Amino acid sequence: MKHYLNQQLLIISILFFFLMACSDSSNLTPAPETDAELIARARGIHERVITLDTHADINTTNFTATRNYTQDLDTQVNLPKMEAGGLDVAWFIVYTGQGTLDNEGYDAAYANAIDKFDAIHRLAEEIAPDQIEIAYSSADVQRIHATGKKVAMIGIENAYSVGLDLSRIEEFYQRGGRYMSLAHNGHSQFSDSHTGEADNDYMHDGLSDIGREAIAEMNRLGIMIDISHPSKDSIMQTIELSRAPVIASHSSARAVTNHTRNLDDEMLLAVQENGGVVQTTAFSSYVSEARRAFLAEGRNRLEADIAESLGFEILTSSAVERLSASDRASYDEAYAELNSQLSPRLRTEVNAQAPEATVSDFIDHIDYIVALIGLEHVGISSDFDGGGGIEGWNDASESFNVTLELVRRGYTEEQIDQLWSGNLLRVLDEVQNFATAIQAEE
Repeated sequence: MKHYLNQQLLIISILFFFLMACSDSSNLTPAPETDAELIARARGIHERVITLDTHADINTTNFTATRNYTQDLDTQVNLPKMEAGGLDVAWFIVYTGQGTLDNEGYDAAYANAIDKFDAIHRLAEEIAPDQIEIAYSSADVQRIHATGKKVAMIGIENAYSVGLDLSRIEEFYQRGGRYMSLAHNGHSQFSDSHTGEADNDYMHDGLSDIGREAIAEMNRLGIMIDISHPSKDSIMQTIELSRAPVIASHSSARAVTNHTRNLDDEMLLAVQENGGVVQTTAFSSYVSEARRAFLAEGRNRLEADIAESLGFEILTSSAVERLSASDRASYDEAYAELNSQLSPRLRTEVNAQAPEATVSDFIDHIDYIVALIGLEHVGISSDFDGGGGIEGWNDASESFNVTLELVRRGYTEEQIDQLWSGNLLRVLDEVQNFATAIQAEE
């Protein structure tokens, strides 16, 4: 009997210790994170990191006393949308379209640039100084963000507005410009544009002599050089010449979407070696190959049909620039008529039928560039109010969806912080440090 009782006690003891072990949560595999828990974790990350978008275009009619960004205007970026989406920093863009390479064109471009500089300052210094402030350095970003205000920074898209007077680069710096591209859609006095690729039609074979001087001046002042719109030769020459890191303010990966505005692997690797950063952009036809191909085919077809009906020959950009002033005026008038017929047909016959680009497509580009050149060389941009916007991130109020998709892909909070702002601000610091060293040499 005693032996039997001992056996029973032994069995009970074993069962007791087994149950105690099972009740010890440290020995259990954690339950998988639910979708609600993942979303909550992503929201916490989004609130803690500084979110920064390097490219938001502006229209100065939205920067007046009666109509401005304190209101939820029909724009993709404004203060209510930034607040709703947790977007902390917006780079407002002093953009000038490419015009004629003569004094008349340069003067008009300069006036346009000054109007946009003034508008940004008016918003931050007169209209809403209690809501937004202009930053000129990464330290300013940190300081302003800590006060709870939104941050404005200024980028210059197309140095065409500088004309032939390089002293204007320093003027633009004093007005707050902290990055500038040397060309846009069309060859400038400084650089060839990516638009020459289709016909291999270039003006400078990369950079012009004054373009090389402009690079040295931007290095001296501490302006980040933006390589998003120039031609490949210009980009590679710029990276070779620049003493400081460069940025692509709004470009994605050409290996993923074959658009001339995207950077191929050779260019991406050159940015890596240079120490710069590529601000991957949420422009639909730059991030979805299916959408790009559909839109390109549709536009080419309609444009050719309309041009034929008008008896109009579409010229290359270089051929347009070689026209006399009177011939250029006639050409522009005819092209405007073509576009007036093209635009509504594009909307109904092409754009409305094109496959959507999504946040997932956008993050595919981030994944690709991170894998190729490293996370420290990658950032985020939208090109809002300049054609950007995708399903899920179609305005600043939806900025959280970018963070959410990054969390779903397995990026950590530290990595997301780098992508949203850390990498870009590091480059800004390095560019400004190079400028200090260069000025000390003078």
